[in-house]
Amino acid sequence: MIFCCFRDLSYNHLTGEIPFNIGFLQVATLSLQRNNFSGPIPTVIGLMQALAVLDLSLNQLSGPIPSILGNLTYTEKLYLQGNKLSGPIPPELGNLSALNYLDLNDNKLTGLIPPELGKLTALYDLNLANNELEGTIPDNISSCTSLVSFNAYGNKLNGTIPRSLHKLQSMTYLNLSSNYLNGAIPTELARMINLDVLDLSCNKIAGSIPSAVGSLEHLLRLNLSKNNLVGHIPAEFANLRSITEIDLSYNHINGFIPREFGMLQNLILLKLESNNMTGDVSSLTNCFSLNVLNISYNNLAGVVPTDNNFSRFSPDSFLGNPGLCGSWRGSSCPSSSHAKRFSVSRAVILGIAIGGFAILLLILAAACWPHSPAVSTDFSVSKQEIHAVLSSNVPPKLVILHMNMALHVYDDIMRMTENLSEKYIIGYGASSTVYKCVLKNCKPVAIKKLYAHYPQSVKEFETELETIGSIKHRNLVSLQAYSLSPAGNLLFYEYMESGSLWDVLHAPSSKKTKLDWEARLQIALGTAQGLAYLHHDCSPRIIHRDVKSKNILLDKDYVAHLADFGIAKSVCISKTHTSTYVMGTIGYIDPEYARTSRLNEKSDVYSYGIVLLELLTGKKPVDNECNLHHLILSKAADNTVMEMVDPDITA
Repeated sequence: MIFCCFRDLSYNHLTGEIPFNIGFLQVATLSLQRNNFSGPIPTVIGLMQALAVLDLSLNQLSGPIPSILGNLTYTEKLYLQGNKLSGPIPPELGNLSALNYLDLNDNKLTGLIPPELGKLTALYDLNLANNELEGTIPDNISSCTSLVSFNAYGNKLNGTIPRSLHKLQSMTYLNLSSNYLNGAIPTELARMINLDVLDLSCNKIAGSIPSAVGSLEHLLRLNLSKNNLVGHIPAEFANLRSITEIDLSYNHINGFIPREFGMLQNLILLKLESNNMTGDVSSLTNCFSLNVLNISYNNLAGVVPTDNNFSRFSPDSFLGNPGLCGSWRGSSCPSSSHAKRFSVSRAVILGIAIGGFAILLLILAAACWPHSPAVSTDFSVSKQEIHAVLSSNVPPKLVILHMNMALHVYDDIMRMTENLSEKYIIGYGASSTVYKCVLKNCKPVAIKKLYAHYPQSVKEFETELETIGSIKHRNLVSLQAYSLSPAGNLLFYEYMESGSLWDVLHAPSSKKTKLDWEARLQIALGTAQGLAYLHHDCSPRIIHRDVKSKNILLDKDYVAHLADFGIAKSVCISKTHTSTYVMGTIGYIDPEYARTSRLNEKSDVYSYGIVLLELLTGKKPVDNECNLHHLILSKAADNTVMEMVDPDITA
């Protein structure tokens, strides 16, 4: 029998089924995440009594979760997310008395949530999202008294929200969105005094919003959108002192927008669109911290103020309100027949990925410049920079954001890369040089050395990096660490084995990898999902500013990961109309953004549309002063667009 404390085989290229003899390993931690294991979970794992951590996540495992895993009574963390597991959740998992983390997210699990999970009194995080679970949420969940996070997003749960959930006094995150829950919002939820996030969106919840919700003084995000809520917005919402985001869109709420919203000092996002609200908006003039306002397509009336924060809002904020007048649209009120302009939504972005809508948008858009920017050729760390570090007697600090970089210091990185020698360079761009470094754990990372040193705003830049490092999504490249020093500002990212989409599409014929239609479609969809996450799920929302094929990196399975997000600037939608300079890459820049310097998420979507054209045609956006956008326009005029399709798609 083999005994050791830790067995980490994650982030490799292991395939096939997990071997049966793995049960002979008596280890405290078994991590096989991010491989390509398929087949069932071996039942013999249930005999590994010493396991404290079992991580089989992000593989291709299928079949049921073995009930024998209920024998792992010393296990504290069980990660099975991101597989193809099916069947019901075994009630025997309720025997894992030491369990702190249970993550079954993103599988194909069916059946009910077992009430036996209520026996897990040590459970800290329960993630059942993105499955096909049915039935009601069992009252027994309220017995998990240590529970801090409960995520059941994206299932088929029905019935009412259990009133007993209020017993979970430690809960900070509750997400029951995208199910079939009905009934009213229990007033008792207001007793969950530590809630930071409450998301009940995309259900069939009816009734009015309980005024008691206003007592959740720690609440940061409240999303009740896409339900059947009626009545007025409670004036008690003025007590939500920490709130940054309120989304009540797509309900049947009526009445006035409470004057008390002017007291919400931290509010960043307020969405009240597509309700049946009436009244005026003058009460919002004192909301000095209100950065984003969307009150479009309601029944609001009166004059739109121009003082205070109202001077910052886009005209789009007020569209679809026939009774509103003001300088934003001229002196007269817009008619009821005014055509509605639709803002970019997650559905639009994902729809572009699988349809031809982007091409139509591009045909209607204006031209981009045909010249490429100059690229710096300063590839390596200079002797002066190295001397600056050595002379300080204190090595630069390496700030770790991801466990992959744990136990490393700056000197380790310099030693492994021979002070960032040229032989470790794997790429470069207009703002950085990229090196490859293999860590002590044999896992590679990509090191991006920025040319700019940000001497005036180091603290702001560090805050920005901390925010970016906290963003995790399967289609975004993870920032794992950073180091800011006179020797250069270094950013450490996940290493992507297959390079960039640019490399794959535009490599010389002898080195070119052929992508079939299915692969290109998956790349387009993955990129769209990553972009949608930045636009709709980050707080504050992030506009990428430089979506292009060089910033779409591909892992060993050619899954798309969007890179370089948030580095240029992390902005809320409120600030998207204040930019005074144009950023981006020639050939991808939104013509409207170039013309007005007004940036919003639609600019990213335009750039993404150019990437789609690259995928469809295999051609560069700008090549020998030939603009791909213009070429498509001319082909569309001749009805010969299909001649532009890359032959490799059907080869």
